[in-house]
Order: sequence, then C-alpha cells, then structure tokens
Amino acid sequence: MAEFIPQASCADAHEPQSLSVSEAQQRITDLIKAITAWEKCSIRNSLDRNLHNPISSPIQVPAHNNSAMDGYAIHGSDISGNHFSLLQIGTAFAGHPYVGKVNKGECIRIMTGAMMPDDCDTVVMQEHVEVDGQMITVHGKQLKGQNVRFAGEDIQVGDIVLEEGHKLTPADLGMIASLGFSEVTVKRKIRVAFFSTGDELRSIGQSLEAGQIYDSNRYTLYGMLKRLGVDPIDMGVVADDKDALRTALQLASNQADVVLTSGGVSVGEADYIKEMLEELGQVDFWKIAMKPGRPLAFGKINDTLFFGLPGNPVSVMVTFYQFVTPALQQLAGNKMVRKNTVQVNCVSPIRKRAGRFEFQRGILFTNANGETEVKTTGQQGSGILRSMSSANCFILLEESCDGIEPNSTVTVQPFSGLI
Repeated sequence: MAEFIPQASCADAHEPQSLSVSEAQQRITDLIKAITAWEKCSIRNSLDRNLHNPISSPIQVPAHNNSAMDGYAIHGSDISGNHFSLLQIGTAFAGHPYVGKVNKGECIRIMTGAMMPDDCDTVVMQEHVEVDGQMITVHGKQLKGQNVRFAGEDIQVGDIVLEEGHKLTPADLGMIASLGFSEVTVKRKIRVAFFSTGDELRSIGQSLEAGQIYDSNRYTLYGMLKRLGVDPIDMGVVADDKDALRTALQLASNQADVVLTSGGVSVGEADYIKEMLEELGQVDFWKIAMKPGRPLAFGKINDTLFFGLPGNPVSVMVTFYQFVTPALQQLAGNKMVRKNTVQVNCVSPIRKRAGRFEFQRGILFTNANGETEVKTTGQQGSGILRSMSSANCFILLEESCDGIEPNSTVTVQPFSGLI
C-alpha cells in the first residue's frame, strides 16, 4: 500500500500556497478603484459621506474683525502704562455693530463676536476695567491688537477647506454651513449585497432541528456594514447547492458594488463558493496565513468585488475588519489610513505556533497604577463569538511569534480604530 501523505489543512502552521496578511491586503488594494458616481446631498444628510469634489471657500472667515471677548474696543495707540482712562461713547453687540467714528481717547463697550469699529484695533477685557459713569479706567499691562479675531485669519477666499474623498465629520458640517453652503456633492453610497451559505443555517424565528443552528453572521455583517455607512442588501440564507449559489451570486453582482458571503470557502465537499467564483468571474486568492480566517476567497464577478468570508463567526469579523473594511473605504474614496496600533504590556500567557499571523481577542484595561495593559478574553476558538463580544481589541502576533510569556510587550489594535 502506498504511503498516505496528508494534505495541507487549517491545522498546519503554514501552507506554501497561502498569502501573508500584508500581501493579501496589498492585492486587494491594487485591484480597487474608487467609484466615480456622485449625488447632491443636504448638509444634514452628509455626515460620514465622502466628498466628490473639494470644497473651496467663497468668503473669508471671519468675515470681519471681531472681538474675542466681552470688553472695550480701543485704539491701541491709547495704551499708556498700566493705568489710563477713556471715554465710552457707545456699544457694539454681535450682529449689531456700532455705527460711527471712534476717536483717540474714546472707546466703545463691545461683546464677544461683535464687529470691531474701523477705528479700533484692540480689545481690553472687561475684568481689567473700572467704570465710572461714561469714563473707564484700564488697569494692568495691555498689548496693541490683543483679543481681536481678524478678518480672514481662519479662511481666505478660495482656500480649499476640505479635500476630495474627505469623510465628513460633525465639525465639517458646521464649517460648510459657515461658508453658506446648503448642500454638498458626495460619492454615491457603496452597495453591498451579502448572504450566508449552509444547509445547517436557519433564520431567527424558525425552529431548529437536529444539527441546525441560527444564522448569526448576517446580523454581525449587517451591523458592521451599517457602521461603515454603506447600503446593505441582505439576501438571506442560501443552501449548499450549486444552482442556488450561482443564481444568488449573479443576482447579487448585478445590483451591488461588492458581494459578501459567509461560509462555503473551505475544502469540504459542499463548499462551492470558490468553484462558483471561478465559473462566474475570477479568483485572486483564497488562502491567507492567518488565524482565525485562513480561508478567504477574494476576486471579481464582472466589475463587482467579491469576498467569500469563512463561516465561523469570529473569522467573519476578523476578516471583515482586516480586509473588507479598508476595501470599502478605498472604494468609497476615503484616504487610505492604516489602522492604529499601540504597544502595551500583556499580562496573559499566549500559546501560539510560528507560521501564521494571529489575531487574538483581547481586553485593554487600566491597572491599579493607571497604566494601560491587555489580557486575552480566554478561549480563542473561531466559533466562540463571545470572545469578540467581550473584547475591545486585537492582540497582533506576527508569523514568527511562537508564544507570549506574561508581562511581555505586544502590539494591540483597538477596536475603536476599526469601526
């Protein structure tokens, strides 16, 4: 009898045909071009949208010299030592400027934001002023030009205030409104169709029979997609059947920019996703030297990007955050920014074999000395969804790492930088 030679499997430390995490990320980046479709959007509805065109200012900001605080507008040349007196001749409020000339030796009462008279260039805060009828006496050291916001010191006419592709924040909405715009031109929202595969899956509300489980992946995917601001298209559960999968993939690719599936990308007899992708489009890769998440099919169906995610719940989330999230951001026109990482002390021992990049689920916390440390969530199986629910970060372990002793420095990727 010929000698039996086991095939490569997910239990192996490394597979020769698998890509590294960084290689897979680069392959995805190289294949994506940002969408060019755009639409007009009111300011209130533009939060977290990506600008299609840069925004340039039609006005200067501030529009006029104005007071930075409540006080008295004076001629800077009237400053004389630490004590001097002036005649108050009027008052300026925000939106109601003082009309008239302010001569040397005179001043006006002025409120924060009020327009400065042309004759004045300095504001003395009210706390430094003693008032006696129409006369004021200024105490303390004063400087010419103090406490004044000058016209155009923030933004000049024609300045580019926001670049193309910028993702709009609440502060951006206020700035756009301050320039007088009521709407902006933004990239069209990315459309993402997604479905789960597996004869064992049942939707919520259905009764479970022997060997069946509820489909959790679609709800996890929906939540992650909604946080990214895309238009999700939930196509439900598709059976492990070639014809059903072929129909679902064709339908999804016809109405979406990206298609996501979970399950069916391994090497089991009923795992057809990779085969269907080869039939309908192209497979760029389908194995990555990582844990969890080794089987990940990536490619295209016509012009639609395709990600075949693993079926295990944790693997779905890890691969989504590491590969799908940056791909969707790039497709939407976002500036590509690598996820933030920090170096912290790990109080937990971690078992690992060299050969694959691992994303351990961790909990960042503050110890009794006020220092930030990290610990694992415990069991790290790819089917233990609770390890993601309890975690607030990934502990990143390079391929060469063969385990971590307690109180070792590790690289951590907080979830706050992923979503």
